[in-house]
Amino acid sequence: MFKNKKIFTLFLLSIITSLLLAACGNNSGNNNASKDNEGNGDAPKEETSYTVEHAMGTTEIKGTPEKVVILTNEGTEALLAMGVKPVGAVQSWLGDTWYDHIKSDMEGVEVVGTESAVNLEAIAALKPDLIIGNKLRQEDVYEQLNAIAPTVFAETLKGDWKENFALYSKALNKEEEGKKVMDDFDSRVASMKEELGDKLEQEVSVIRFTAGNVRIYQKDSFSGIILDQLGFARPESQNVDSFMVEATKETIPLMDGDIMFHFSYETGDGEATKVKDEWLKDPLFQNLEVVKAGNVHEVSDAVWNTAGGVLAANLMLDDIEKIILEK
Repeated sequence: MFKNKKIFTLFLLSIITSLLLAACGNNSGNNNASKDNEGNGDAPKEETSYTVEHAMGTTEIKGTPEKVVILTNEGTEALLAMGVKPVGAVQSWLGDTWYDHIKSDMEGVEVVGTESAVNLEAIAALKPDLIIGNKLRQEDVYEQLNAIAPTVFAETLKGDWKENFALYSKALNKEEEGKKVMDDFDSRVASMKEELGDKLEQEVSVIRFTAGNVRIYQKDSFSGIILDQLGFARPESQNVDSFMVEATKETIPLMDGDIMFHFSYETGDGEATKVKDEWLKDPLFQNLEVVKAGNVHEVSDAVWNTAGGVLAANLMLDDIEKIILEK
């Protein structure tokens, strides 16, 4: 067909060049389309943020916190109940680092001091996304904590423990989970009220023994709030919207009731137990009607008082079921 080899060669070269240019053009288009798609798919999403009003002001929190440090015992229970394992927590007041009822859930959690003396260096080393504490306990170090990570403080540890729980659920961006925990608890209380019936007319007395003093607990305490929600009557000296009163031997008659629950803050040196034994043997105590009726029950200080959280609240309900409903 082509008599001249040179012309033939030039013809082939032109065809090959055209094919290569066409292929490059298509690839370039595909690559650009691919890049466009990648750009659309991988574009960084704006991190959602929310604000929480608390005892120290208003705090903005970005995203849902994953590394949380908690600085109160009752706050630790709130986190665990909502399915959040803290990276750091203050140690329990009683037990070997943690209360027995949370010990298995706290494996691997770093200790960051106590409620009364938090360890700022240990907290900073954990690089938390959120710190939750309490004004009553840690007001003096709020600014240092807030410099480490967004920090939310509850006002106090007295009174209605559910208020603190609601604040924690907001801070964690887990209000739905928190609502379910509280709804489940309230539902259980409602069922128990029906079962208890006229037993709620019995006056419940609550006493605490420590190495330093003896206390009569009133309605604005952890156990008092729960007993009030159940609808139990209280002795006159305890049917008061206050936290507690310190007792003397002369005020032992004020401890009387139809049922008594007592607990001891025993740290291991035996001193609280000595105080308890001394008071329980006192003639004035032995003369109480509740003692004569054999209706005095020793329960756990951690559960009825010190832990102060929703897990302990459910364990307290367990005790009431066992002792009063005899389940």
